[in-house]
Amino acid sequence: MYRLTDEQRMLQAVVRELAQEKIAPRAAEIDDKAEYPWDIKELLVRQDLLALPFPEKYGGTGSDLVTFYLVVEEIARVCASSSLIVAVQALGSFPILIAGTETQKQRYFPNLASGDWLAAFALTEPGAGSDAAAMKTRAVLDGDHYILNGSKCFITNAGIAQVYSVFAMTDPSKGVKGISAFIVDADSPGFRLGKIEHKMGIRGSQTGELVFDNCIVPAGNLLGNEGDGFKIAMMTLDKSRPGVGAQAVGIAQGALDYAARYAKERIQFGAPIASLQAIQFMLADMAMQVEAARCLVYEAAARVDAGEKGITMSSAMAKCFAGDVAMRVTTDALQVLGGWGNFEIRISQFEI
Repeated sequence: MYRLTDEQRMLQAVVRELAQEKIAPRAAEIDDKAEYPWDIKELLVRQDLLALPFPEKYGGTGSDLVTFYLVVEEIARVCASSSLIVAVQALGSFPILIAGTETQKQRYFPNLASGDWLAAFALTEPGAGSDAAAMKTRAVLDGDHYILNGSKCFITNAGIAQVYSVFAMTDPSKGVKGISAFIVDADSPGFRLGKIEHKMGIRGSQTGELVFDNCIVPAGNLLGNEGDGFKIAMMTLDKSRPGVGAQAVGIAQGALDYAARYAKERIQFGAPIASLQAIQFMLADMAMQVEAARCLVYEAAARVDAGEKGITMSSAMAKCFAGDVAMRVTTDALQVLGGWGNFEIRISQFEI
């Protein structure tokens, strides 16, 4: 089982205080305006929180995944949109960390670690989410560059990021073994932002469509070899799924905190509703679910850190279970708040 070190607990406390004092007061406004919170991004940059997943030799802090996802959870506890600023910086960069050459890492990581550049991960298409073999985006080698044609959808940081990890078919006859991965710069010729999605939640994190119309990508931006894309994508998801779980745990913990505080303050029939056994049982069940999800998430992250084999199931289970817990706990929190639930608490929709 995972155990937090003294250093991790210290960082957790620092980020919790930062989130409560600086991010929480902005959370409702961020969601109302559906605008990317550049001020929060700069706050996180000043605290070196975007540098966490990058090796020290490139200007990062070289932190492990457990440490990194502690940060994601604490931010998500007060603002799901803001937690994605750090989470997606790692997600978009993991393919380069996994399969990038030294030249590629030296080119991209210093600016990503400093927060000068943001990253994005582009795998999903309208007809190819979990079914990666159905991918339609094509990449054709033409001399010293590739030409990409197609589109991606539901991409976090679309139009915000400067660096995109993009997956495209280089040999459709090979199915998933014909998928390759590329680093695409935002200013690449033929690359543009398509539709921006209007969402129910996490509205401060921009999600949109990417369009590749004879997009020119240098051959040197290929990650690994042709045909390595599916493997790179799956390795990326093994590392990043516990992060989605950490975000879900943070959302659930935030809802539980709010509901427990309200139950102690809300007076009915001469006493706080927290004195009612039905409310106590509900809060206890919520707390148990959150802690179970937290254990599963950080156990999965610790297994990835340890380099264990066969962590795909553990990683996927952590993400799935924590996501389900967030839905149950936030729904129960609404019930604790009763009629005020429609006004007092915001439930953020998160990607699963």
